[in-house]
Amino acid sequence: MLKENFWLRIIYILSGVLTLAVAFLILGPRPEGIDGAIDVSFLPHVNAFLNLITTILLIIGFILIKQKKREMHRSVMLTAFFTSALFLVSYVIYHWFKSGPKIYTGDLATIYYPILITHIILAMIILPLAMITLYRGWVIQLPQHRKIARITFPIWLYVSITGIIIYIMLYT
Repeated sequence: MLKENFWLRIIYILSGVLTLAVAFLILGPRPEGIDGAIDVSFLPHVNAFLNLITTILLIIGFILIKQKKREMHRSVMLTAFFTSALFLVSYVIYHWFKSGPKIYTGDLATIYYPILITHIILAMIILPLAMITLYRGWVIQLPQHRKIARITFPIWLYVSITGIIIYIMLYT
């Protein structure tokens, strides 16, 4: 129990730090000369691709666990976690070298902003949920893993899918 509390604290701290770092990168000041120092214009495309891969992996992982293929499920879900982590790294790099959020200029603002707001809120929530779910599966606490996975899966899937939708609405 003591070991578990340690890892849960680490997960919560890491989630908080990552959330604050992303918020600062999008809304905070930049050092002089950093904006545009590196061409990161391709990264939104990479991010959308990583979201697509994560979405596909989440669905495959869900199917695999329903088929009781636990080892394959574990591998696929670890890969989904990895692609989500790559997304976060790419997203942070993009926002470090490109100041501020991209402004939506389309005609569907009444659709775009509710999607964006729910995406942002749930993306913050999914950080600790995904890590706790991964931890519970990793240490083979299967009843606890199943319980939290029922919450994590639909939120993670929603965040991945809405990430793709936001990309389409902003960049196509």
